[in-house]
Amino acid sequence: MERVTIGGQAVIEGVMMRNGGKYAIAVRKPDKEIAIDINDFVPVGDRNRLLKLPIIRGVVNFVESLVIGIKTLTYSASFFEEEEEGETDEKKEAVSNFFTVALSLVLAVGLFMLLPAWLASLLDGVIENHMVVALIEGVIRLAIFLGYVWLISLMEDIKRTFMYHGAEHKTINCLEAGDELTVENVMRHTRFHKRCGTSFLFIVMFVSILVFMCINTETMWLRLLLRVLLVPLIAGISYEFIRYAGRHDNACANTLSKPGLWVQRLTTREPDADMIEVAIKSVEGVLDWRKYLEDMRKDAA
Repeated sequence: MERVTIGGQAVIEGVMMRNGGKYAIAVRKPDKEIAIDINDFVPVGDRNRLLKLPIIRGVVNFVESLVIGIKTLTYSASFFEEEEEGETDEKKEAVSNFFTVALSLVLAVGLFMLLPAWLASLLDGVIENHMVVALIEGVIRLAIFLGYVWLISLMEDIKRTFMYHGAEHKTINCLEAGDELTVENVMRHTRFHKRCGTSFLFIVMFVSILVFMCINTETMWLRLLLRVLLVPLIAGISYEFIRYAGRHDNACANTLSKPGLWVQRLTTREPDADMIEVAIKSVEGVLDWRKYLEDMRKDAA
């Protein structure tokens, strides 16, 4: 029996879990009940074989995850709005999600790609070696990324979201270890995971240093344009590494994964039992984990 690979995301007072063509959002409502929303979808990669090719599949998966992430955040936020405005029009919601995703991408590229490139370009007249300038640009990019993560981690609402992030990781680690999903079992597992989106973003920062060190152009507008055009390539390479690291437990994968795991100390917090319960409910929305563990044990016997 093939092992499943479950991914997830923390949302507002809840957790989203995804398994293949299904994802579920479990949210702890203000009345303390847990609401669960289960959705089926056809992954974009299943519609065209070319979209499953290495590098390309990373870009597709990143955009698809971003779209689903916005939808799940919108769903979880709906339980905490002060005034209900009636049923949401699906077309309006789709348009809103599109512009939210587009704006998120524009802001991310501007803050983490273009701004560091512009700041590093101020050294062009001082440092003649373009590889050194590219390295400094990468250090600036990492500093902005880590600074951004640290600043948002100080916000009270974000701290709770990071606790749910920890609950998501602990639950997935418990399942992958072959343990039953009880609150007590999940609590014993680590809140860090090699396939985390935080690790992916850190790898993106690192890969961008290597890629941009190989490119030399003195024209500023062309330099900035290349930073934008090469984002899909960098994301695709980073995805392949995260995918490899998540499926292998060897010295190379574990060593290269450590920096991303260190950054997760900022983006995850130890959850409480109620949060673990929500994460377990989310897994149950996409997988019959009891039957899955039973089948895995039979195969191992």
